[in-house]
Amino acid sequence: MSVSTSILRAMTILFATIWAVPSSALGHGYNPLTVESPDVAYKDLTVHDQARARDIPVRVYLPASTNAAPAVFFSHGLGGSREGSKFLGQHWAARGYVAVFLQHPGSDEAVWKNQPPLQRMRALREAASTDNLLLRAEDVSAVLNQLEAWNADKTNILAGRMNLKKIGMSGHSFGAVTTEAVSGETLPIIGQGLADSRITAAIAFSPSSPLNGEAAEAFGSVKIPWMLMTGTKDIAPIGHADLKSRLAVYPALRGAPKYELVLHNAEHSVFTDRALPGDAEPRNPNHRWVILALSTAFWDAYLRGDAEALAWLHGTGPRSVMEAVDRWQFSAR
Repeated sequence: MSVSTSILRAMTILFATIWAVPSSALGHGYNPLTVESPDVAYKDLTVHDQARARDIPVRVYLPASTNAAPAVFFSHGLGGSREGSKFLGQHWAARGYVAVFLQHPGSDEAVWKNQPPLQRMRALREAASTDNLLLRAEDVSAVLNQLEAWNADKTNILAGRMNLKKIGMSGHSFGAVTTEAVSGETLPIIGQGLADSRITAAIAFSPSSPLNGEAAEAFGSVKIPWMLMTGTKDIAPIGHADLKSRLAVYPALRGAPKYELVLHNAEHSVFTDRALPGDAEPRNPNHRWVILALSTAFWDAYLRGDAEALAWLHGTGPRSVMEAVDRWQFSAR
C-alpha cells in the first residue's frame, strides 16, 4: 500500500500550468472543472476474491474530505493497469469522489510486458477474449463486495469513506466493454446480462457494439443513465470496433437518460494519459478538458442528484467547453 499526495498535487499544478482551463468554462454558477483542493491521495490495494482464488489490484484515489462520498470505478483497456488514465482519477477525487481504478489479471500489462517485442500484439489479441470479459465483469462485483466490507470495518483506512449506494462505473476500450457488460448490456455470447444492480450510472470511453447480434437487442434493456464518449478517429489496433460500431450504441439505448460526445479528430488514445504507437493526429489539449467536464457533470447529476449539474448538461454547459466541430447529443429519457 502506498500514499502519494505530494506527487499528485505537483501533477495537478503542472497540468493546470500547461493546459489552462478554457476561459469559456470559467465564470459564475456550476463549473465541473473547478476543484476545492488539488490535494488528492491514492492508495494501492489488492482485493482477494476467495471464490475464484484471484487477486485484483486496485488504485483508490481519495478526496481531501473524509466524509462518505460516492464511488466511481474505472476499468482499463487491453494491456493497461490501475495506473492508467490517472487524469480522470485525480480530477474525480478532487471533485469529492472516491475513484477506484481496477487492474484485471489476464488482460492487463503483464500480457505484453512478459513477451518478446515481436509477439506482443499476438498476446494482446489472445487476451481480448470472452473468457477475460467474464473475468473482468466478475472483478467489478468482487471489488465492490470488498469495498462494502472495508467501508464497514472501523479499523480499515477506507472505513466510512464511501457512499456505496451511489456507484458510477466507467472504462476505456476493453474497459468500456466491461462497463457495458456490468451496466445493463445483454450479451449475445451468453444470452443474458452480467449487470451488477448496485451500479447507478455508467460512462463508456470508446464504447462498441457486439460483434455478433444487433445493438438494439444488446442495449435496449439498459435501465440506468449512460454517457458515451468517442472520437472521429477512435479506432483501436485490436478488435473489431470502428467508428460505426461505437456510434451504434447511442441509438440502441432507450428508456433511460443517454449522452454521446464525439470529439473531432480524437484517436483511441484520447482517453489515456499519453499518445499510443501509431497515432497520427496531434493531441488536442482541449479534448481533455471536455472529457473531464462532461464526465464530472454526469457523475454530479446522477450520483449526487445535483440539479445544477443536470441543468448544465442539458443546457449550454457542454458547448461552453467543446469546440464547434465536436458533436454532442443527449436524450433525457
